[in-house]
Amino acid sequence: MRKTALLIAAAALFGSVVSTQATEGHIVIQRQPWSFAGPFGTFDRAQLQRGYRIYKDVCSACHAMKLVSFRNLAQPGGPGFSEAQAKTVAADYKITDGPNDKGEMFERPGRVSDHFPSPDPNEQAARARFNGAYPPDLSVIAKARGVEAGLPRGLIDIITQYQEGGPDYLYALLTGYGKPPAGETIGDTQHWNRAFPGHRISMPPPLSDGQVEYTDGTPATVDQYARDVAAFLMWAAEPHLEARKRIGFQVMIFLIIFAGLAYYTKKKVWADLH
Repeated sequence: MRKTALLIAAAALFGSVVSTQATEGHIVIQRQPWSFAGPFGTFDRAQLQRGYRIYKDVCSACHAMKLVSFRNLAQPGGPGFSEAQAKTVAADYKITDGPNDKGEMFERPGRVSDHFPSPDPNEQAARARFNGAYPPDLSVIAKARGVEAGLPRGLIDIITQYQEGGPDYLYALLTGYGKPPAGETIGDTQHWNRAFPGHRISMPPPLSDGQVEYTDGTPATVDQYARDVAAFLMWAAEPHLEARKRIGFQVMIFLIIFAGLAYYTKKKVWADLH
């Protein structure tokens, strides 16, 4: 038992060393202290609301979120918007609808049943606007991206239930812009990003200090913006995260009680047979 504990501790230490290792022009994704991490983690409602603000004021100019509807903002487990606030948010968007009686498409204010619209009418229009690059939909981007931990860290992550690789990567990406190291060249429409695979990314730095003013006194910095919008995108990708964790905990309690009852029932039955 002592040897096993020492091996686990050494593996954990090795994993933490690897996760902070850095070389010129490249960084290994750092793990951030998210409020929703771990088996009992929950979303920070204030952070989700700030993250929505960053998405609306910055990200939505280029990125769609087609799988998320406005009503989700007011549902349990979400950012904590009221039904009236969700209706106000929806009404700020113009939704293409139709055809009408004349066979024409038209625009109308959004409803809570609508999904967040795309800023472009189609993929071809988006590529034409961004020199051939296509901004990905952000609905499930926090689950579609991740971090490769390798061994032995990957085995430890199974035990600790690490599932925050997506927001960790998004935070690293949004804060990873900089100048390329000596000897590296980039194209006219490319930007150097330490966290992006290959380091050359078509998206220019989307965030800058003071870009969005927070009304709750939270620092208006790139670091804070990146944390908030990464948390919001994690919620968008998994809006029932809190319910899943709560049900999982209840199931574990049930299984423990059931196992205990089964054990004592077995002892009682076999005791009578002897």
